[in-house]
Amino acid sequence: MANTALADPDSGLTQAQLAARYGLRVAGERPSLAEYSRRLWHYRHFIAAYANAKLVASYSNARLGQLWQVLTPLTNAAVYFLIFGIVLKQNSIPNFIAYLCTGLFIFNFTQTAAQQGTQAISGNLGLIRALHFPRASLPLAITVTQFQQLLGSLAVLIAIVLVTGEPITLAWLILVPSVLLQTVFNAGLTMAVARMGAKVSDLRQVMPFVMRAWMYGSGVLYSVALFEESLPGWATRLVEFNPMLVYIELARTALLEQAPVLNSSLPQLWLVAAGWAIVMGVGGYLYFWRGEQEYGRG
Repeated sequence: MANTALADPDSGLTQAQLAARYGLRVAGERPSLAEYSRRLWHYRHFIAAYANAKLVASYSNARLGQLWQVLTPLTNAAVYFLIFGIVLKQNSIPNFIAYLCTGLFIFNFTQTAAQQGTQAISGNLGLIRALHFPRASLPLAITVTQFQQLLGSLAVLIAIVLVTGEPITLAWLILVPSVLLQTVFNAGLTMAVARMGAKVSDLRQVMPFVMRAWMYGSGVLYSVALFEESLPGWATRLVEFNPMLVYIELARTALLEQAPVLNSSLPQLWLVAAGWAIVMGVGGYLYFWRGEQEYGRG
C-alpha cells in the first residue's frame, strides 16, 4: 500500500501527455493566424520605431545624410534620361522627363523593398534569437521605411511635374489610393521574399537581375505604347496584368495629362491594382506566417 502511495503519477505517460497535463508547449511554436495577427498589431509601435531607426541609420555615415533619399532617384533619372531621352530619342513622349521620373520613383518603391526584404530574416538573426516577437515585424518595418522614403521622393516628383508644365488637376487625388494599394502589395511581396531569403541565401544575389528584368518589362524607361506595337495581342493582354506596370500607369494617369497609356480602361487598371494588392498582401502574409517557427534556427 505504501508503494502505491509513493508511485509516480506521471509514470507511463508519453511526452505529449505530460505536456498536455502541465500546459507545456513547444518552444517557438507557430501561433494561430488570429493570435499571430493580434500579436503583430500589439507590436505596431515597435515596427514604426524600428523603421524610423533604420531610415536614420541608413544615411548616418553619408555627409549629405537623408538628402540621398532624393538625390538617388534624381541621379538615376538623369542617367536614364541621357540614355533613353537623348541617345535613343524617346523624348518624343510628351513631357518625357516627368514620364520617366514617375516610372522610376514608383518602381523604386517596390524594387528597394523587395531587395531589402531578402535579408529581413537572414540579416537580423541576432535580434531574432535574442528576443521573442512576431517575425513579420521585420519585413513590415522595411515596407514602412520605404514608404517614408517614397513620400520624400513624391514631393520631388510633384515639383518636377509642376516645373515641366503639368497643371494641378483633381486627377492627382487618385495617386493616394494608388500608392496605398502598392504599399499593401509591397508588404506582401517583402514578407514573401523574406521567407525565401531565409531559406536560400543566394536570393540576395539573384534579386537585382530579377528586378532589372521586371523594370524593363514595366514600361519604366520608354513608352508603354511599344508593347502594343511590338507584341502580339495575347502578349499585350498579359503585360496589362503586370502589377508594376499597373501601379506606374495609375501614377502617370494621375500626374500627367498626355502620358501614353495602354488600351486598358481606368476601371480595369483599378481592378488589377486592387486584385494584386489583395492577392500579394494576403498571400505573402500567410506564406510568411506558415514559416514563423523556422526563422532563426539552424
